Amino acid sequence: MSGGVDSAVAAARAVEAGHDVVGVHLALSRMPGTLRTGSRGCCTIEDSMDAQRAANLIGIPYYVWDFSERFKLDVVDDFIAEYSAGRTPNPCMRCNEKIKFAALLEKALDLGFDAVCTGHYASIVTDDDGNRELHRASAWAKDQSYVLGVLTAEQLAHAMFPLGATPSKAEVRAEAAARGFSVANKPDSHDICFIPDGDTRGWLAERVGAEIGDILDRAGNRLGSHEGAHAFTVGQRKGLNIGFPADDGKPRFVLEVRPKDNTVVVGPKEALDIAEIAGSRFTWAGRAPEDPATPFACEVQIRAHADPVPAVAVVRDGELVVRPDEPLNGVAPGQTAVVYVGTRVLGQATIDRTTSAVPA
Repeated sequence: MSGGVDSAVAAARAVEAGHDVVGVHLALSRMPGTLRTGSRGCCTIEDSMDAQRAANLIGIPYYVWDFSERFKLDVVDDFIAEYSAGRTPNPCMRCNEKIKFAALLEKALDLGFDAVCTGHYASIVTDDDGNRELHRASAWAKDQSYVLGVLTAEQLAHAMFPLGATPSKAEVRAEAAARGFSVANKPDSHDICFIPDGDTRGWLAERVGAEIGDILDRAGNRLGSHEGAHAFTVGQRKGLNIGFPADDGKPRFVLEVRPKDNTVVVGPKEALDIAEIAGSRFTWAGRAPEDPATPFACEVQIRAHADPVPAVAVVRDGELVVRPDEPLNGVAPGQTAVVYVGTRVLGQATIDRTTSAVPA
């Protein structure tokens, strides 16, 4: 129970479905903020109190479990390492993979529980052979199946998502109000929970350090300088501070971040078009394709709120390789590509490399 409206309603629905439910709030920071600021961040002291009030109303036991050390190692340190390597990580994916459905699930199973139930908007469907599949929620506007794409068949076997069939978030808020939950109108959290002020660049600079490097064009010509490659992400337009326009007068965008030599490569927007993505760190969400070495039709989604794009995927030379029917725009190594077949999440890969649709 995060302290938000979704997990509170999910817990209440689980109780009404006949399950023996225990509310658990995850303490993910040794020094949590005392109060939330608007809708930024999560896991504050106020959030834990909100979760306790909801648990009390539902009538279930409530505990706070300390996973701060695991969170630091598996999410925060990973975030720093990925940016230092020039990649753009998704810490929410890593938290689901390493904390909520790994560390938390492991502890729950050891204590005799059967499943972890969350307020994510996603659905689990059992096929004719008894295999559990992860599917999109009924309301695509709120669908959160993308951030759950890292779940494996074993994790899906011990997962519950009571909100998956709910038509809208407004209905969940109305239900929360009817149940008397104080969080019925609490704003959704956003941004990175361990960077509640939203200043990712400043936060990274304190931990990685700032070092002056070059900004180059695709031909290797020096256009200017920067104060640390870690502060840039592929697709970024603002904050380049080059000082003079491109020859064609068009804006320039970050095309590549090279941490080894602390350089940033910029170029025209069309050079952000990507014809192929590939990753060696891939998993299947449930049953794997019968023959993944044979190309198969699918859809690929590269951000939590991006539209899925028709594509062809194949496992080749130890990588999940995806070629979209139309180029993807602004894809960076470190992002997660989630592969769908219809509404089903088939699997995911952390992107290791991209191939531009516009050769240099």
